[in-house]
Amino acid sequence: MKTTDDEAYVHRLISEGEHIRQDFKFAISDARKIAHSLSAFANTKGGKLLIGVKDNGKIAGICSDEEAYMIEAAAQIYCRPKPEISISIHKVGGKDILEVQIAESNIKPIYAIDEQNKAWAYIRIADENILANAVQLEIWRKEAREKETIISYNEQEKRLLKLLCDHKELTLNQCCRIMKQKRKYICALLADFIRFGLVEQIFREHTFYFRSKEES
Repeated sequence: MKTTDDEAYVHRLISEGEHIRQDFKFAISDARKIAHSLSAFANTKGGKLLIGVKDNGKIAGICSDEEAYMIEAAAQIYCRPKPEISISIHKVGGKDILEVQIAESNIKPIYAIDEQNKAWAYIRIADENILANAVQLEIWRKEAREKETIISYNEQEKRLLKLLCDHKELTLNQCCRIMKQKRKYICALLADFIRFGLVEQIFREHTFYFRSKEES
């Protein structure tokens, strides 16, 4: 862990606000909760946590070195596998700001472990940490297992693609109901379609929707 006095650097980061690769935290009170952020950044594009900064960008500073230990605990104990992180302390106006850089993982997903020892994977969408859906988990499974996949376009696959073209957007449950197919089968098809750029998933109002890229 290194310490710097580069106030201009910190102010530049704060001026960017919270986004897909950056989040502000006023303080850390629960290592398990911060593991959600580590999982989300590692599973998406990587990013930064600025600890000691309020949501509005006001610098509050951290109270002690305990925050750094909690970050290490979150990565070491409450993430599986452990994400790659680095920690720096910046002196700004006499206050300490903790910068945590999280690298995008080459092995996905990175899971966060809850109080019941259950593993949950998160992704970063805009400025939020979102629980990864079944289709995203299937995408990761396929990427880890298969170097190459050939879509044969059987009748069911053609039907699902047409369904998504005919509708502006559909949820996973809607696809399953209209197709009259099991959730696992539709997840696998959507995962392949997304991997090959035929379909995209969007997140709005706490729900994932799927739509044909021809329509977007």
